Amino acid sequence: MFSPVESAIASIWESYGEPLSLSDIAKSAILSRFHFCRVFTEATGVSPGRYLSAVRIYQAKRLLVSTSLSVTDISLAIGYSSLGSFTNRFTDSVGASPTRFRRMWGEGIHADPDPAPDEQAPASSSPSGTVTGLVDLLPDYASARVYLGAFETPIVQRRPPSSMIVDTWPASPASYRLPNIPPGEWFIRAVAEADSADPEPWTRRSLLVGGQGSVTVTADQVSRVNITLRARRPTDLPILFAVPDLERREFCRSDDPAPAAGHALPLATAVLTTSRGRAALACGASRGRYR
Repeated sequence: MFSPVESAIASIWESYGEPLSLSDIAKSAILSRFHFCRVFTEATGVSPGRYLSAVRIYQAKRLLVSTSLSVTDISLAIGYSSLGSFTNRFTDSVGASPTRFRRMWGEGIHADPDPAPDEQAPASSSPSGTVTGLVDLLPDYASARVYLGAFETPIVQRRPPSSMIVDTWPASPASYRLPNIPPGEWFIRAVAEADSADPEPWTRRSLLVGGQGSVTVTADQVSRVNITLRARRPTDLPILFAVPDLERREFCRSDDPAPAAGHALPLATAVLTTSRGRAALACGASRGRYR
């Protein structure tokens, strides 16, 4: 049986194309608006409105790779009335415009596609810190290829200032090092595709995630964050950024389940805008509409 938060998440996935308000979502959890907002944020790390925005962009990515619908039709289908707003949100979150993402999917998404010159490497004079640690894989899996990055919010979105890909095994945790991270609060997140230890030939690869809380990065200092990879939970946030070299063709399946049902999602998931201080919905809003 779903918890109130999981019930609300299921409702969001079912009705993401509608102009939902905080009150609408809270009703699906049978909680008051303010209590619901608090428990939802505690469970997921973001507000209900931001989660809804995430699902909308996720579905946009899904439609871009699995249908021939135009970008305009897709923006309308996921609840946007402005094509310009949708394009800006999508590009900010995914790291590529809708049109370019569709092309990248066909050609294969590789590490850091065409970064802007100022994104290729931070200026040498800019103060920065480093985060290092180990990536541990549970014995249920044989091996995993892991993408790690430093993100501004709990959501894996926007091009991180530092990222890398490592391979790991249960008996041999992989070490990672993320340099050139500006001082401040950052979320170290891992996304992985893992091979099951089950020898049966029909066993599928699994999507794993890792990372908890935030880390304070200080200039010229090294912080340590160890990560244990795990299966996705219903309350986990969709993944926005077009994760290089790990995107799965399974994303094209029209019957791919929503995370509220407890199933793993492909790496090409998506969430809407979350730059700092720009939440899609304030917890105190009464009938706010958000895109």
